[in-house]
Amino acid sequence: MAPTPRIPPELTKGPFSVEDARLHGVSRAQLLGASWRRLGRGTYAWHEIAEAPMTQLIAAKLRLPVAAVFTGPTAAWLHGLDIPSCSPIEAAVPTTNSTSRLVGIVVRRCSIPAAETSIRRGLRVTSAVRTIADLACRLPLTDAVALLDSALHGRLVNSRRLRDWARAHAGYRGVRRLKRALELADPAAESVMETRLRLLLVLAGLAHPRSQVSLRDDCGLFLARPDLYYPDVRLAIEYDGATHRESLAADNRRQNRLIDAGYRLLRFTAGDVLDAPVAVVSMVRRALQA
Repeated sequence: MAPTPRIPPELTKGPFSVEDARLHGVSRAQLLGASWRRLGRGTYAWHEIAEAPMTQLIAAKLRLPVAAVFTGPTAAWLHGLDIPSCSPIEAAVPTTNSTSRLVGIVVRRCSIPAAETSIRRGLRVTSAVRTIADLACRLPLTDAVALLDSALHGRLVNSRRLRDWARAHAGYRGVRRLKRALELADPAAESVMETRLRLLLVLAGLAHPRSQVSLRDDCGLFLARPDLYYPDVRLAIEYDGATHRESLAADNRRQNRLIDAGYRLLRFTAGDVLDAPVAVVSMVRRALQA
């Protein structure tokens, strides 16, 4: 029976490079064995380490220059936003760096001031303001507003600091889109589809509805907090997501209480917003004119 290969404890704590393995007595040939998993060119991990996003990011750090900074969606994920982190990983290196292409990593050459970087989970990333501004400058408008809504709602950034950044980077590519997205953003929004529904109405020329307003009856009893609300005509608008199907009875009771108290209510699904936007806008417009 072949002897069980020695596993250095130092190599069981996270990703490591071929050089790290050599320093701990593990050859490149031994890394091909079942005890190890290849993560990328020249980077490996012990086979029992979970294939989690952080594992991939730490491995990417080993492949990148010391001065590299994680940017874009990768930085946003490290700041806590609910978006994919590793498809692909994105990083920036100084313009003077000659790093070649790295499989699985989008490498951008740009100079990022130290003041616009921070450390998250042990990795250097663009600051929250720089991260959100960068993404909002390059995303389609609706996606940019959804990103801003999420970041503002979670208090990752505030609109004043983003506006200050936009003014200081007047020539930055896409900064006009960032400014427009800031005009449309609403920190009260609680979901991406709620944002999409709101923008569908506003960009069609309808008035900007209020988000997440508590509605009460004549006695002051709380009735509901709809996603969108037009107070002048007492029109509440709800986006029905997956959780709506699980709480149908409660939603029906809430709807009945609203109508009984003199409010009007429209409900839309993802199919309505994404597949029949013209019908949604027409229905809301008629309700506003009634």
